[in-house]
This record gives sequence, C-alpha cells and structure tokens, in this order.
Amino acid sequence: MYLATTDAVAKASEQEQSGARRGRVAGPVLALGAVSLVTDISSEMVTAVLPLYFVLQLGLSPLQFGFLDGLYNGVTALVRLAGGYAADRGGRHKLVAGGGYALSALSRLGLLLAGGATAGIGAALAADRIGKGVRTAPRDALISLSSPPDTLGRAFGVHRAMDTTGALLGPLAAFALLWATADAYDAVFVVSFCFGLLGVLMLVAFVPGHLSQVSPQPSHPVPERHRPAAPRPRALGLLRVPAFRRVLFAAALLGAATIGDAFLYLLLQRRLDFAISWFPLLPLGAAAVYLLLAVPAGRLADRVGRRVPFLAGHVALLGGYVLLLAPTDGWPLLIGVLLLLGIFYAATDGVLMALVAPVVAQERRASGMAVLQTGQALARLVAAAGFGAAWTLWGVGTALTCAVVALTVAVAGAAALLPQSHTSSGGPT
Repeated sequence: MYLATTDAVAKASEQEQSGARRGRVAGPVLALGAVSLVTDISSEMVTAVLPLYFVLQLGLSPLQFGFLDGLYNGVTALVRLAGGYAADRGGRHKLVAGGGYALSALSRLGLLLAGGATAGIGAALAADRIGKGVRTAPRDALISLSSPPDTLGRAFGVHRAMDTTGALLGPLAAFALLWATADAYDAVFVVSFCFGLLGVLMLVAFVPGHLSQVSPQPSHPVPERHRPAAPRPRALGLLRVPAFRRVLFAAALLGAATIGDAFLYLLLQRRLDFAISWFPLLPLGAAAVYLLLAVPAGRLADRVGRRVPFLAGHVALLGGYVLLLAPTDGWPLLIGVLLLLGIFYAATDGVLMALVAPVVAQERRASGMAVLQTGQALARLVAAAGFGAAWTLWGVGTALTCAVVALTVAVAGAAALLPQSHTSSGGPT
C-alpha cells in the first residue's frame, strides 16, 4: 500500500514537472536569445547606416557600393558548413559560436581603422559576414539540444522574437546616435562594437559550455531509421538520411521561388510612389509583425506539427505576391504586403529549424543545420538573380507573375516532399 501510494505521488510529481518544463523555455535558449538581441542591435546599427556612410560620407561609386553590398550579403553562405562541422567535432558548439560572435564584434573596429579605403572596408564586412556564418548553425544546434523535442517550435519562436527585437532597436539606435552626434559615423561603429562585445560576454557567462549540460535526454528519441548508420566525416554525408534529404530539398525548392525582400520593398515604393526617405522603415514594419507572431507560430507548430505552419507561411508570402499584382493601392497594399511578409518569416524561420532538428542525430546537429541553411541561402540567391533578370527583360508585371507561378508549384512540391512523421503529441512534424 505504501509503495503504491509513494509510486503514485512520484508519478504525479513527475507529470507536474514535465508540465512545468513544457510551459517554459529552457534557460540556455533565453540566454542565447539575449545574446542574439544584443548582437543584432550591434549588427543592425551598422547595416542601417552603411548605405549612407558609403555613398554620402566616403563618396563611393555605385559599382563600388554594389560590390561591397554583395560581399556583405553573400559571404555568409560560404562559411556555414565549416562552422557546423567545427562545432560538431567534440561538441564545441559554444566555442565556435563564440568565435563567430567575437569576429563580428571586432569587425566594427575594422571599419574604424579602414577609414575610406575600399579594401579595408571590404575586409571588415567580410569578417562580419564570416562571423555570422560561423555562429548561426552552432547557435541553432544549441537551441535544439537545450529543448525537449515537443517544444522546439516554441524555443525557436522565443529566440527569433528576441533576435528580431534587436533588429528593430538597432536602426533606431543608429539614427538616434547620428542625430545626437551630428552624423558622426565613428560613434556608431564604436557603440556597435560595445554591444557586440557585450553579446560575447553574455554568451561566455550564461550559456553552458558542454553538450551534456544543455542536451536533455529526449523522452521520445529520434526513430532509428532517421539516423545515419554511423557518423561520417563530412556534413554532406547527411544527404544519405532520407528524412533530412526531403527537408533540405523542400527548403531549397521553396527558396528558389522566394524573391528577396528588397525587391518587394522596391515594388511597394514603385506602386505607392512614396518618398525615398521612408524606404528604410519598410523592413521595420515586417520585422514588427515577425516579432509579434514568432512565439505564437512556434507554439502552433508544436501543437499541430511543424510542416503545416511552414507551408502556410509560404502561402502567406504567395498572398503578398498576388497582392502586388492586384489593383490594390494605398495603405491597404502597404499594410497587406508587410503583414504577409512578417507572417511568412514568423511561420518559417524558426519553424524550419524545429522541423529538421528531430531528423538529425545530436552529434551532427550543427552540421545538418548548416547544410540546410546553406542550401536555402544559395537557392534564394538564384531566385533573386532570376527575378532581377526577368524584371529587366520582360518587365515587372511578367516577372511577378512568374514568381507567383513558381512559388505555387514550389509549395505543392514541398508539401509532397516534407516528411509525414509524427511527434510525441501525435501531430505531424
């Protein structure tokens, strides 16, 4: 009788603790979110003022600016694989992520030391993008390894919400600082460096250093058929895992039909003909929607399965394309496109990482995420180049119509590709 009663009490206590765990996000995830918030303030301060700094302060030509802008946005995809592979060797996720954060912070000082030299500026920007590429996969691996499998959507949603908060605050801080210092760009770079350094210190102080400290024993292990037979030395060996391969191909297919945000903002400006001075505020509108919906989207993904919100997010993006083709005008067009773009990011960014995590073994988690992120980034580069070429050759209307058709086909293809496996709660992942 005593044993039965004790066993019942212990079972009830275990269920209560399990419910508490499900009701909150793990400490390392919150710590990583705070690191990303501070670091995004640092990076977005610089990103917001770079066009003004390059063109107005340094007097760079459009060709020079185009080269540096392409370098700033294109280098990241080339180093993700190296970052993921290095992090998985010995479980050094925190060390590799910290190195990436530190390199990005130091790049702000590089901008100061470069003065007006294009080569020096290019080197500083390359260092920042290398740092971002190196840290992204290890950071996302830490988030997934710190969270129970049935709360991955919420964990990534909370992280992305905190990250987006920093992305919103960064440009506001930069322009406030320029106003207060009479356009002293050096002050922006110094303050940005301080925020970046603070992010590194927070990572060192509050994020556990060893995999065993942050990786809980999953109550529902990954099915053996989703795991590779044995660890392979290269990340691309993950392509032999069928479930991972389907997620990768689906993400790449959708990425190849996703035109860049800058094109959407240019199309809005073209349709609404508002002053160029308001153009930098467009990303803030989409980011605000992303911030509000990232956590609810993650919670929904944990309830109904990650596949459904991920596809629905791309349907929302498709709605934005259609809205730009429709005769809608004025505020309804502006609000509608920014709202749908924010929904797209909220339902896809962190949800994709939560979708792929259960099909990659823990010891190869960072490598798997790096392969996925690289494939998606390269596909989006192809999409941006294709849309730009179509716009130039056939006009904006035809190019946008092609984008609508391509994304419709891609959503249908991704729906067929994405795995139909089930989570512990019974919903499809």
